Amino acid sequence: MNVPFLIAWRYFRSKKKRNIISIISNISMIGVAVGTMALIIVLSVFNGLEDLVRSLYGKSDPDLKITALQGKSFAVDSFLLQRLGTVPGVGLVTEVIEDNALLRYHERQMVVKMKGVSENYYGQSDIDSAIVDGDHRLRRNGEDFALIGAGVQHELSIALENRFSPLQLLYPRNTPGKRTLSINPENAFNQEPILAGGVFAIEQHVDDSYIFVPLEFAQRLLKYGNRRTSLEVNVTGRSIDEVQTELKQLLGEQFQVLNSDEQHVSLLKAIKVEKMFVFITFAFILLIASLNIFFSLSMLVIDKKKDVAILMAMGATPNTIRRIFLMEGAIVAQVGAVTGLITGVTICWLQQRFELVSMGMATSVVNAYPVKMQLSDVVWVGVAIVLITITVSIRPALNAPQIDLRENL
Repeated sequence: MNVPFLIAWRYFRSKKKRNIISIISNISMIGVAVGTMALIIVLSVFNGLEDLVRSLYGKSDPDLKITALQGKSFAVDSFLLQRLGTVPGVGLVTEVIEDNALLRYHERQMVVKMKGVSENYYGQSDIDSAIVDGDHRLRRNGEDFALIGAGVQHELSIALENRFSPLQLLYPRNTPGKRTLSINPENAFNQEPILAGGVFAIEQHVDDSYIFVPLEFAQRLLKYGNRRTSLEVNVTGRSIDEVQTELKQLLGEQFQVLNSDEQHVSLLKAIKVEKMFVFITFAFILLIASLNIFFSLSMLVIDKKKDVAILMAMGATPNTIRRIFLMEGAIVAQVGAVTGLITGVTICWLQQRFELVSMGMATSVVNAYPVKMQLSDVVWVGVAIVLITITVSIRPALNAPQIDLRENL
């Protein structure tokens, strides 16, 4: 029988303590409950945002992306493509040339991300399902066409398949050994015309900056020849991690093979770091709310001096007395934590099920704040509450056995 727990539970359940100690204990439980609820909700929102980022970029991201470890581009030949194709699980390998370029239309211009892709690109990308106007094909009847983001079209007021005013893409000319610029600035750029064939809408960041063109067009504009900025790999029949490991071994240290998360490592890391700082901030708020436990236990120790004296006279050790008050603090904290946890999980479930809180923006890609509950968050919140409870309860518990028996019996 756990005597310290039974005594602590009786103190907690005592109905006659409609006094300041009871009030402070109730305030402590409410503070812990509200803090725990807020922590669970905020962490779940960050989890939802992380999944939302993955889903948005997943529409245009390859399963694996091969890039050079050093430099912007690397040479690609049929032998390299053949070696990649022999790896089990590699379905398609798309050649990509991607770089910034100046896009000019009529009197307007802007810098865009130009992505040149080989003909098999649609075999591994769902971008064709994101077309909102025009045709998704980059090459029709021997003629090149560009896919432009909805934001790019809006910025430049581009009309599709306008043969009288095609898009003009310009890229700085790289002339080895030549350091001086021409008097005519246009001579410093390679320039190629292309018709806009379709408009896509994936995600605002992509829509506002990207255009897709045929690989051959990008080769001509950038004068890349057999060089590519990346190779995009579609994985079928095996796990992405297994194929990634084999490709790293095959290609060696000169290349890096990135999965979807690693392609956006900065953005996802920023979300994780922000989530960590939010957790720390709310943990401190929870600690401040739990200080009421310290005050209520300190007052309870004073109020129960006679009980402590009687227990010690009956043979209770100082360690037993300390455990009683530690248990009392733990009960107060855990009741508040469990209440807050149940409330927080319920609110998150209601948000997932009924989308109670909207994003409040007409241009948002989702109607309501995304939330996702994870067991690890509950575990970390539990660990934080245990540490906080020990921190605020240990001092009153240590003071409890330090009484004069003769004065209190």
